[in-house]
Amino acid sequence: MEEYPKAAMFELAERGYRSPFEQLVACIISIRTLDEVTLERSPVLFARARTPEAMAQLAPEEIDRLIAPSQYHEQKSYQIKAIAERVRDEFGGELPCDLEIMLSFHGVGIKCAHLTLGVACGQPFISVDVHVHRVTNRWGYIATRTPEATTRALEELLPERYWIEFNRIIMPFGKHICTRIRPKCSICPVEPMCAQVGVTEHR
Repeated sequence: MEEYPKAAMFELAERGYRSPFEQLVACIISIRTLDEVTLERSPVLFARARTPEAMAQLAPEEIDRLIAPSQYHEQKSYQIKAIAERVRDEFGGELPCDLEIMLSFHGVGIKCAHLTLGVACGQPFISVDVHVHRVTNRWGYIATRTPEATTRALEELLPERYWIEFNRIIMPFGKHICTRIRPKCSICPVEPMCAQVGVTEHR
C-alpha cells in the first residue's frame, strides 16, 4: 500500500504531529471529512497552536476559521477548545494516554480514542472507520452490521500485535482499492481469498 497516500493520522505522525493532543485534535478535524482536507487544515491549526496551553488561548471563532472547510467545523472548534482547556487545567498540559480520559471529552468517540492511542501512544487498539468496517465484512472475515460490532469482532479474531498496523494498511486499502462502489478487484492482492460479500459489480 506504499504507493497510495497514507491515512491522515499516520501521515501527520510522520510529519511530526505525533503527540496525543495533536493526534486527538487532528482526528476530531477528520470526522466526516476527507483526508485531503484533514492533512491540509491540521497543520494550519498547529502552526498557530500545537500545545493545549496555546490552543486554549484561541477563541473558538479563530479555531473555526483555521479548520474550515472540515465538516461541522464550527462545532469542532468549541470541542477542540474545551479539550485544550481541560488538558491544561486537569492534566498539567499533557494529554494522558488513557482510554477513559479520552472518551470523557465531548465529541470524542471510540474511533478517535483508539486511533490516538494507537498512533500517538503505541497502545494496541483497533480503530474502525467506514473502510475497515466495509473491507473486513466484504472479505468475509467477520459478519457485523456496525463499526462497534466490527471493533469487538476484530479484537477477538486478530492477534493484538497486528492491531495498529492493521489500521495503517486497511484504511488506504479501503479508500483506493476496496472502494464502496465498484471495488478494484482486478488489482486487489487478496482477491483470491476474498468472499466478495455484497459485491455485485467490480472493476
